[in-house]
Amino acid sequence: MKNFAIIFPGQGSQHIGMLSDLFKKFSIIQETFNESSEVLGYNLWNLIQNGPKIELDRTWRSQPAILTASVSIFRLFMKKVFILPRIMAGHSLGEYSALVCSGVIDFRSAVRLVETRGKLMQESIEDRETETYAIIGIDKSTIRDICLHVSSKSQIVSISSFNSDEQVVISGDKKAVRNVLKYCSYFSKRKYFFPLSISVPSHCDIMKPAAKKLFNVLEEVVFKSPKIDVVNNVDVLVEKNENRIKQALKKHLYLPVRWLEIMRFIEKQGCNILFEIGPGNVLTNLSKRITRKVLAFQINNFESLNKALLKFL
Repeated sequence: MKNFAIIFPGQGSQHIGMLSDLFKKFSIIQETFNESSEVLGYNLWNLIQNGPKIELDRTWRSQPAILTASVSIFRLFMKKVFILPRIMAGHSLGEYSALVCSGVIDFRSAVRLVETRGKLMQESIEDRETETYAIIGIDKSTIRDICLHVSSKSQIVSISSFNSDEQVVISGDKKAVRNVLKYCSYFSKRKYFFPLSISVPSHCDIMKPAAKKLFNVLEEVVFKSPKIDVVNNVDVLVEKNENRIKQALKKHLYLPVRWLEIMRFIEKQGCNILFEIGPGNVLTNLSKRITRKVLAFQINNFESLNKALLKFL
């Protein structure tokens, strides 16, 4: 298999008990979590397995947890297949997983970085009530117009992710988000809204102060040229220059994730199969709605790992 892609999930994919069977069977999973725990100063694996869930869902906990889970499975997968992917991408936080696996950021630095990122994001909403909702069945231009109409300096809301032709995500202040949902309810009978398990409203203007502080942190981290192409969230570009990658990660906090375009980009690279590496299967399901030309498989437990490995026989 020459042309396959790997994608990594973002926040909201974490859950208590994830990777439990892989941890028992493979030392590389154990070693990766031990490494992350050393950096963080607490037992990350114990938190993931035993909770409490409210603690795991805190953004400065969930971000290192998802990163570590994704990187550990990637390391295991590469030991099994010995073939590098044609291209990689990550949804929101998942872009950091992709950058680690492409050799741009070393793992320990990335663990510290996403923990700091999570803390900065949390600081940005200390005095605000915020929400994140997925909207299905309403045209994205209509949703964009509604967000512009509803949003104000004190009540911010915008599209934070273009996930597919039929699904977008909105993030912002709770009152503004609810007003958008209220207006959307008038536009289509075939509509569906659901809240996402994300504690901060990523990819909207509320995150601009955090983005500025994050860039100062990014400037202190050594970035290298990628060994594997990574298509970014904000520009849908494969960047080779370390400074441009850092700039993209800064903008990444307050600009929307262009996931639909990323999937189209991967398709144009000639990839006919992709693997979602990390907890959950949200991106696998999204890809099936976006294109039939690229087969999608998740790898998040022992059974799904074996199914993926069969594709290389």
